[in-house]
Amino acid sequence: MITIDRSGCSAFASEAQYQQYIEKAFQGFDTLESEKGAGNDFLGWNRLPSTITSDILAQYKEVVERWNKKDVDLVVVIGIGGSYLGAKAAIAALSHNFALNIGQKGPQVVFAGNNLSEDYMAELMDLMQIKNVAAVVISKSGTTTEPAVAFRLVKQFIEQKYGVKEAAERIVAVTDKARGALKTLSNAEGYTSFVIEDNIGGRYSVLTPVGLLPIALAGFDIDKMVQGAQDMEKICSQRSAENPAIQYAALRNMLYDAGKKTEILVNYNPKLLYVSEWWKQLYGESEGKDGKGIFPASVSNTTDLHSMGQYIQQGERTLFETVLYVRKCNRSLAVPSDKENLDGLNFLAGKRIEECNTSAMLATIMAHIDGGVPQIGIEFDTLDEYHLGGLFYFFEKACGISGYVLGVNPFNQPGVEAYKKNMFALLGKPGYEELAAELKKRL
Repeated sequence: MITIDRSGCSAFASEAQYQQYIEKAFQGFDTLESEKGAGNDFLGWNRLPSTITSDILAQYKEVVERWNKKDVDLVVVIGIGGSYLGAKAAIAALSHNFALNIGQKGPQVVFAGNNLSEDYMAELMDLMQIKNVAAVVISKSGTTTEPAVAFRLVKQFIEQKYGVKEAAERIVAVTDKARGALKTLSNAEGYTSFVIEDNIGGRYSVLTPVGLLPIALAGFDIDKMVQGAQDMEKICSQRSAENPAIQYAALRNMLYDAGKKTEILVNYNPKLLYVSEWWKQLYGESEGKDGKGIFPASVSNTTDLHSMGQYIQQGERTLFETVLYVRKCNRSLAVPSDKENLDGLNFLAGKRIEECNTSAMLATIMAHIDGGVPQIGIEFDTLDEYHLGGLFYFFEKACGISGYVLGVNPFNQPGVEAYKKNMFALLGKPGYEELAAELKKRL
């Protein structure tokens, strides 16, 4: 399913060094599998794919069928961080680049609650005015500011447009199984609800209802996605140097210890843009702590070769690249011949666009190696539900292993709370008066 190409690292580290880091990755793997490491109460994702049954998936499909019968053509998914990025990544990767109604099997799915932009929310309200709307709200607590604000607005709109009773049929909550504001509201209003298990953190939740429900609502095949994750779970559960998760964890820590502090995830297909965004949260939030961690960045090529390419080629030599390579396209299109040939490109006539894209990728990899930038390749066959499910699980597994090699807890995020305290104080939340006074002196 997934192949790791480490040939682009050979000029920067010896085979003996790589084998040393394979041993370190084995230790990280053993810590993860023993469930005795830091954060071991958040390992519900590790064996999750193999526990997903057809009965579980049927519950998500029931919501799809219910809303299809109501002719819902807009689903607003409300969440932030891991509560939206996985679904956003999958839907963007599987959708048509330009026209959502071309080949679309489900309603338009849009995302809210991931920012506090007034223009964004006002324009969402514009869209809801002309659509047949339903919503999925995702939050363990129901009190996280960004999604809570968005849900207030969306809930009010749906209730005013359809009535309170019908609104209960058009709102689904994905939340804690027993406590929290959203769970309390869900029980009171009679919303269909799904559980975010306590032992699965947000950034590891794409294969839970957090991700699978919105993906199913968008019309994509979650059975195939789960099958891909299940097959990857079997591969990544092997204590073997051929395990791609072990290989990737070993390579990135080897390069980090050699002074490469920034990892750039590179794609050559714009459909993978939000996979990169999901990956950045997964690795940044898992490893960026205790004064440690590889900084996760991303580029979309060939576009960004004309913006970030200069820095990558000749900037500070503290970075490496991990290149996502999809072996097969889903479409076929060739470069046409032109009688005048004013652009001088008739030498490309008859060649498929993807041949040009692959040549650009290979040329860039070689140029960047020559410029002092190590390259890790992650290859998979095609961009579909099955391979995306495998890719999601692979990255999660490698992240857990890599974090333990680095020597941090890969499953907490204590630094995330710092800005929230300041924001609450500046907004006048009760109990934050003293902090508010201190902060206002600094403004």
